Amino acid sequence: MGLNWSLKQRGYFPGRSPRITIYVHALAGAVICGLLAGCRSPADARKKTDARAYANVDAAQREALGHSAPFSVEPPSEQLRRHLMLEQSLPYADPASLGSDDVERIPQWPEPAAVVDEAPLPVSLTLTLTEPSLIDSLQIAARSSREYQDQKEEVFRSALQLDLQRDAFRNTWTGQLEALAATEGGGVERVSAAEGGVSPGISRRLKSGGSFALDLGLDLVKLLTQDRDSAYGLLADATATLPLLRGAGRFVVAEPLTQAEREVVYAIYGFERFRRTFAVQVATEYLEVLQALDQVDNSRESYERLVLSTRRARRLADAGRLPEIQVDQVQQDELRARNRWISAQVDYQDRLDAFKVRLGLPTDAKVKLDRGDMSSLVDRAEPLIERAREQVAPTEAEAPAAQDPVVLRAPSREDGGPLELDEAEAIGMALNHRLDLRARIGRVFDTQRAAAVAADRLRADLALLGRGTTGQSRDRTTAGLGDADVSAGDGSYSATVLLDLPLERTQEEIDYRGRLIDFEKSVRVVQALEDQVKLEVRNELRALTANREGVIIQATSVEVAQRRLDSTTMFLEAGRVEIRDVLEAEDSMLSSQNALSAALVRYRVRELELQRDMGVLEIDELGRWKEYEPPQTEAETP
Repeated sequence: MGLNWSLKQRGYFPGRSPRITIYVHALAGAVICGLLAGCRSPADARKKTDARAYANVDAAQREALGHSAPFSVEPPSEQLRRHLMLEQSLPYADPASLGSDDVERIPQWPEPAAVVDEAPLPVSLTLTLTEPSLIDSLQIAARSSREYQDQKEEVFRSALQLDLQRDAFRNTWTGQLEALAATEGGGVERVSAAEGGVSPGISRRLKSGGSFALDLGLDLVKLLTQDRDSAYGLLADATATLPLLRGAGRFVVAEPLTQAEREVVYAIYGFERFRRTFAVQVATEYLEVLQALDQVDNSRESYERLVLSTRRARRLADAGRLPEIQVDQVQQDELRARNRWISAQVDYQDRLDAFKVRLGLPTDAKVKLDRGDMSSLVDRAEPLIERAREQVAPTEAEAPAAQDPVVLRAPSREDGGPLELDEAEAIGMALNHRLDLRARIGRVFDTQRAAAVAADRLRADLALLGRGTTGQSRDRTTAGLGDADVSAGDGSYSATVLLDLPLERTQEEIDYRGRLIDFEKSVRVVQALEDQVKLEVRNELRALTANREGVIIQATSVEVAQRRLDSTTMFLEAGRVEIRDVLEAEDSMLSSQNALSAALVRYRVRELELQRDMGVLEIDELGRWKEYEPPQTEAETP
């Protein structure tokens, strides 16, 4: 009422009917709504967009995996890298090294306050950062790895693209506000006027192929000279289009939306596959670092033994029981042992730094790994090692005679661990659970839909167009005509049938043929990936069996090497062997120890790779895994 009262007091609309009051209020309300809509902050727009994208991700997770899981592309509120750098006072070149929250914002930054993750993943700093276990390392990598974050953002980007495709079928609102003060002419004929108007509109594209649009116009004009006439104008314009042949039907029209929905599902498949592959990579590098650390220990022990051997040789040489040349031999081996020990330390540090990069932690952070995981490998392989010990020293009754025929026993999966599965069973599980294979099979149906859409473009264009207009607009040149009104009876209406014959469709024909080729190619891609899956599983099963035998062989080798080292040391004291025999036994001992730790790591890695390639290694939102446990048969049940 305030705006209308003010206008009346100034003589803009003297004696005007209540209807003009309504239109004035409508114009004022439209102006206010437009200003409010235009004042939405970038942060509000971001939250609105994120809400729709996360809803798309959640729906895709349910379709792809059968359940939803926490998902966020926002960095954690407490960065592990930042925590280590500040806690250990590590140098850095720029605040960006600490995280995005520490970067100084430019004056034009649209969100002055840092955005806090509203749904953070339940990860806390209770992880052991300075001496992480394998499980800790998996969680650290899921939280801090830059590669991991890149993959999450790819999923989120696909969800944003889906929202963009859905927007094509939402109501599209438009609004234009206009205010004008004008004067023209000269002398007594000069005309001055004030005009204002609002033009709201709505349009929508239907999934059936049709579309409609409605535009409204409200004009207010006041002459400030001459007879000071005033008037309002009302205009309504509606159009509708309905294709009947080419481009008609939900299948064709909504294909971009359907493909965008499939792309989000494929992104979920790809992310889950990445998480499993990434977890195995982290575990492999973690165990290789522990293996390098074990080699450092073995090299140090060997060096210590050779230092003692040098002292022993010198003592025997001083007593005249050992030639000086043999003392020189042991001294040379002592120097080589020191060099091996130093090289092993360098290799361990190199691997540890590379592993820290894998986790997304600073390379100069003070981090060492939990040795308990290496002991766990020994415990897991203890049944195999026990078998090795039993084979080292058979009793005389068990020892075959020299003339007995040699019987060679090939390695068998029946004697192996729980993951040494039947080949057909393992391949069947892989074909059912491999998510990358599911995605490729989905692409076959995508190319079929694309070919069908391309075939639709070969048809003729036949469409119905309808339009209706009623009312009139007003400006300073028509202000004297009085107020306009909207009346259905006074409107103008038209209906048109458009037919575009398919006389020239060369581009469409080429595109259609290309889509058929894409379909054949997608089928070949599925065949190739299926064969690759089978090859990977078969190779992993064979490698698992071979590595299990390698553990047994190397465990036996360590037992034999220890006996040999002990025997030659005693025989040297008795003068029954030369120093070269002791040195060779020492080399054999070190090689056997290193080979055993390598065999243990290889066998464990093969177990994880087999589960990954069968698609049964489950990874939760924190990066932790749940390994596959084969069901026990009745014979295996205790």
